[in-house]
Amino acid sequence: MEHKEAEARIRELTRALRYHNRKYYLDDAPEIEDYVYDRMQRELRDLEEAFPDLARPDSPTQTVGGAAANLFRPVVHAVRMESLQDAFSFDELEAFDRRVREVSPDATYSVEPKIDGLSVSLEYENGLFVRGSTRGDGETGEDVTANLLQIATIPKQIPFSGHLEVRGEVYMPRESFLKLVRRQELLEETPFKNPRNAAAGSLRQKNPAVTAERELDIFVFNIQEIEGKQIEGHIESLDFLASLGFHTLPFYTPCATISQAIAEVERIGDARGSLAFDIDGAVIKIDRLAMRRLLGSTSKFPKWAIAYKYPPEEKETVLLEIEINVGRTGALTPTARFEPIQLAGTTVSRAVLHNEAFIREKSIAVGDTILVRKAGDIIPEVVSLVRKGARTEPFSMPDVCPSCGAPVVREPDEAVLRCDNPDCPAQILRHLIHFASSDAMDIEGLGPAVLEQLLDAGLVRHTPDLYTLDRDTLCRLDRMGEKSADNLLAALEKSKQNELYRLIFAFGIRHIGQKAAKLLEANFPDLDAILAADVDALEAIDGFGSVMAEAAVAFFALPQTRELVERFRALGLNFQSAAPASDRFSGTTFVLTGTLPHYTRAQAAALIEQAGGKVASSVSKKTSYVVAGEEAGSKLTKAQSLGVPVLSEEAFLELLGTEPAPEA
Repeated sequence: MEHKEAEARIRELTRALRYHNRKYYLDDAPEIEDYVYDRMQRELRDLEEAFPDLARPDSPTQTVGGAAANLFRPVVHAVRMESLQDAFSFDELEAFDRRVREVSPDATYSVEPKIDGLSVSLEYENGLFVRGSTRGDGETGEDVTANLLQIATIPKQIPFSGHLEVRGEVYMPRESFLKLVRRQELLEETPFKNPRNAAAGSLRQKNPAVTAERELDIFVFNIQEIEGKQIEGHIESLDFLASLGFHTLPFYTPCATISQAIAEVERIGDARGSLAFDIDGAVIKIDRLAMRRLLGSTSKFPKWAIAYKYPPEEKETVLLEIEINVGRTGALTPTARFEPIQLAGTTVSRAVLHNEAFIREKSIAVGDTILVRKAGDIIPEVVSLVRKGARTEPFSMPDVCPSCGAPVVREPDEAVLRCDNPDCPAQILRHLIHFASSDAMDIEGLGPAVLEQLLDAGLVRHTPDLYTLDRDTLCRLDRMGEKSADNLLAALEKSKQNELYRLIFAFGIRHIGQKAAKLLEANFPDLDAILAADVDALEAIDGFGSVMAEAAVAFFALPQTRELVERFRALGLNFQSAAPASDRFSGTTFVLTGTLPHYTRAQAAALIEQAGGKVASSVSKKTSYVVAGEEAGSKLTKAQSLGVPVLSEEAFLELLGTEPAPEA
């Protein structure tokens, strides 16, 4: 390669790697496979070695990929948390061994799985866990102590009184990951792409309660610093940590030669599909700590360890059928059914094809031979077309929902087809969860777990069925005693008198959020008037756009919706719009920003609406007032630049004519 060509390629790789570093380490949203990223790193390193005058000290090959993201307090690591040198062939492992034996001819190794998670440091003083932090860029990480305290396998107290800092990998077990993805899809959230990013996203939460829900675990794999005990070897250190109660690596094998180490790497690779957690390689480390100190480190990784990265396993198979599944959001998703193959230790015969555009891009049809792999060794995916079958016909999506037969629609600027039938059996669980949620009918005690039980038992098939439940039926559910059943029935009865906007929002109409539902209630006397309104009448509402108007009219015109409404009417749900408690703020628009001393934003917004006012999300010349609390940001600045009056909470309450609520 010519010097100029190498310079251009180095610039290109550097730019791409920095972008993917951010997506992986900070955003927890990778866009490429780890193996592809690692190969890019290798290519850049090879070019820098071939053209040393082009190598930069801030190159991605010289720095650890992560960085502290200012979400938490920074922690400067007393002992640098290094990355590892990667190898992609056994020849490279043998070359590593030769370099080691030039310095230490009698070196022995430990071989262990490379857990795919988020690297953290745990610090202990006088036997107590005092601080935990992420790796960050190796020099500075983030203080995530409060979240690490939520992980049951991290000991909060150990039988060792000296100073101790250990390094571990927080991970999410595969079973927990799949359960989380199912729940995210159910709640219409963007699912994590793999367990590593699920673990990172779960650990770097501002609210420790979210971390506690995510079923994270940890494997501790290194002593960073210890005072009060002499440790001679790595395997000795892991045995010691296990004796203190740490959840250490599930296996670590001593090996006297590189041939033994390579055999263990192969064994781990063959077993990775059967593990309960994700690995992205195997690590070979010198066991004796004195030899490690002798070999030292580069600016990025230690010279006494190397990580072998397993290539993604891909296999050919024949596409037998393209099935259409209806998701709980109404999306029609094509799924490939193919001749069973073994991938990453398990038999797979299905893979999601996402949408019609994806199928056209891959140019695949029934009868074709396709290439399949497991993304992150977990989720099967179709990589590409290998060869066309003898007689294949182009695939096309159906015009009606395969679950309920209702016509399907394609939303503008969307690649997916959807079924908007509110009574579609495939979507009922998602509808039930949304219906009972706090922003909709707010039925306390009716969470996803209870709803799944009701659905699985055949006790509920449609949202109105919730109001026909009785005490004896509920008491037959797992973990539902008489008191819980009575509380749930009381919550259901109470919800019948909810404000009308809650019922409208609970219908789950596409493009109709809580704010739009409130606009409908504010502009019509009852639900029947809303059902009778046409697109023009809805578009005439200030803040109600054409997309929302068309979606609402189409939904309320469905025969299934009319039947649903009549069932709710017979059950006694409130259909009447609530008049504002006063008209003090009639014609007045507020914007809320910052943290108020006595009220949440939702509570303050409710006060405004009860007084006939409106709450907007952004500041404009039409804004009447901005109510600003602590840490008010750009909205306050814009209000000041536009000359919009700014109120403290005290001034706002004085304008409203009410006393502040007790502090939360």
